[in-house]
Amino acid sequence: MATMFVPFIIYILIVFSAGIISLFINNKNSIQKSIAPLTICGSSIVILAYLLSIFKNIIATDVTVFNWQMPYATMKMGIDPLTAFMLIPLFILISVTSLYGWKYLDGHKLDRTHWLFYSLLAIGMVLVLLSRDAILFIFSWEIMSVSSFFLVISDKTNSETLRGGLIYFVTAHIGAALMFAAFFILASASGSFEFSSWSNLHLPVMKANLIFVLALLGFGTKAGFIPLHVWLPLAHPAAPSHVSALMSGIMIKMGIYAILRILTFITPYQTWWGITIIIIGVISGVWGVLFAIGQHDIKKLLAYHSVENIGIIMLGMGIGIIGVSHGNSIIAFFGFAGALLHILNHAMFKGLLFMGAGAIIRQTGTGEIDKLGGLIRKMPLTAILFIIGSIAISGLPFFNGFISELMIYLSSIFGVIELTSTVGVFMALLVGMSLAIIGGLAIACFTKVIGTVFLGEPRTKFINDVKEVPLPMIIGMAILALICIFIGLGSYFILPSLIITPIAVLTNGADIDTSIVLMKTITKNITYILLLGTIVFAAIFIIYAFLSKRSRKNVKTWGCGYSLPNNNMQYTSSSFAEPIITYFSFSLNSKKKLQNDHEIFPQNKWYFKSFVNDWILTKIYEPLIKTIEKFLKLFRWFQNGKSGNYVLYIAITLILIIIWKFL
Repeated sequence: MATMFVPFIIYILIVFSAGIISLFINNKNSIQKSIAPLTICGSSIVILAYLLSIFKNIIATDVTVFNWQMPYATMKMGIDPLTAFMLIPLFILISVTSLYGWKYLDGHKLDRTHWLFYSLLAIGMVLVLLSRDAILFIFSWEIMSVSSFFLVISDKTNSETLRGGLIYFVTAHIGAALMFAAFFILASASGSFEFSSWSNLHLPVMKANLIFVLALLGFGTKAGFIPLHVWLPLAHPAAPSHVSALMSGIMIKMGIYAILRILTFITPYQTWWGITIIIIGVISGVWGVLFAIGQHDIKKLLAYHSVENIGIIMLGMGIGIIGVSHGNSIIAFFGFAGALLHILNHAMFKGLLFMGAGAIIRQTGTGEIDKLGGLIRKMPLTAILFIIGSIAISGLPFFNGFISELMIYLSSIFGVIELTSTVGVFMALLVGMSLAIIGGLAIACFTKVIGTVFLGEPRTKFINDVKEVPLPMIIGMAILALICIFIGLGSYFILPSLIITPIAVLTNGADIDTSIVLMKTITKNITYILLLGTIVFAAIFIIYAFLSKRSRKNVKTWGCGYSLPNNNMQYTSSSFAEPIITYFSFSLNSKKKLQNDHEIFPQNKWYFKSFVNDWILTKIYEPLIKTIEKFLKLFRWFQNGKSGNYVLYIAITLILIIIWKFL
């Protein structure tokens, strides 16, 4: 066994042991309740430090084989630059979410199995990344899917939670079935289930295209791009917030990782693959953020932003594939650089935002945006950290989201300039345009959230008794916020050592030296500008704070002459989003409720609320499922509960197998 893998095996054993121990703890004993989350957190920090120490030395795949008593299977594990890169955000999120979850669950009636399933989810994702054999990969994928299902349905008394969990479970296994098909085609072509035998297969174009489609659909259900996203806005709000942060931050990226891994097996890349991925990215990015703007539940809103950001990642992947297929290493480099870096960045700011939402829900008892308000005075640290995550996800300068989106913008610009085909130029232009639209809509959405939740006055009386969350929860969020800032301001120092070797895995050995020099030059200039801007803004802020403190007065907002103002006379999430929802109503299944009173002193409450329903779920999937259900009812006679009939079915099956064997 290669010594490189010993720490990973030890980590898996420790985390699994912590989950098992949690089954036997006394939930009333705070010390015992701390064992599992703190063990998982501490071991994740240690293995992360080890991974970072060996990261530069990981050039080619290092593979280890274990004894595995199963037909056709070898427990083969390996690590290459792409795997190592994906492990970094995974271990960061496991550590901070377990620390956060330790105190987040205080006061909850915690199921004893919670930390066991949490540990299995962490182990499943680690094994998915380390797997170098299809059977081990499938086994690990199932551990990840099943454990996350049980975490989603933590609140078994809530019918909506159970519905979300069931839809997630079904879609996950539909995706798994398609994944099996792709793997079996690769195995039949190579004669082995080992990934090493799948490299450089030089498959016929038709077979490679079929594998690409199966992988895109199968792993796309986990990634959650439109139209395979329907489980996301149902599962994430149902799960505990630290689980939502882990699932949205990194688990859905396992789908992206699997697609990237499959791409390395079915070279050379076809241009239409990139075009398909870009189109999916545009639809997911734009519609994802539009669906988010119309939401009133903060976790559901964030779930749709996961769809949006998966779309952004796919924009980078698509333009990267087009760059490789056209033999342009610069376009390929910046496309894949943006996609990979956005995988890391999204894990950081989305984990931060889900934990911020969880802090709000924990302290107020609600995630409904229109019941909140004025929380910046009650929860100032949570507010500041949530605002940092909001700026980062909006792709604004000084934060990490800006850097990854800049890489994709650059690939789009170079694509427009250097590609010779009309289709290639159009797709490159489409990437840049859609990214700009997505960014603008994201800013509008998080302006709505921050303004409604943290600013203004409390809309309900119970907000007056709200306090800040415990320190471990703040620390968990603060770590992610600092990483968002660190990547944003230090891209020149971070990117070359972080993403160059993973990109080399995806560009099929293309000469990327020129691209590396260009990236270093661009990020160096950007870093200097951002650092200078940080100093200038900090100086302006200090001067403003000093001057305003001397003359600050607290006064009520002017009521425009109205003599009976109250806290309900503020923008709501519906009223703020109404112009955008109206403008894009042709693509949204939106509804509005309006009640007003034209008297000078109205007796009735004025009321306006908009609803944006996910029409892909309600208009496509639900009717399709009902049709299938009606069709299957025709075969109810087959399962009639009579044991004699079942014995007959078995006998007929055995006879058919014997006949088939002798033919």
